[in-house]
Amino acid sequence: MSSSVSIAAAAVAANQAQVQSALAAKIAKMNADAAQSVVALLEASTANLEQISKASLPDGVGTSVDISA
Repeated sequence: MSSSVSIAAAAVAANQAQVQSALAAKIAKMNADAAQSVVALLEASTANLEQISKASLPDGVGTSVDISA
């Protein structure tokens, strides 16, 4: 009787380990996807900021400062 309980306990433990491993892999993939999304968002915002700064200023503005009196 003890051996069948041990076998059942081992099977349950193996199943739990498999579930934990699958869950860890899923979480790692979600974290990687989230990081990739953040990088894409930062790249897009940088490109948009550059376009806005170029579009809002006329040519020659912001390139040099005249400090003559």
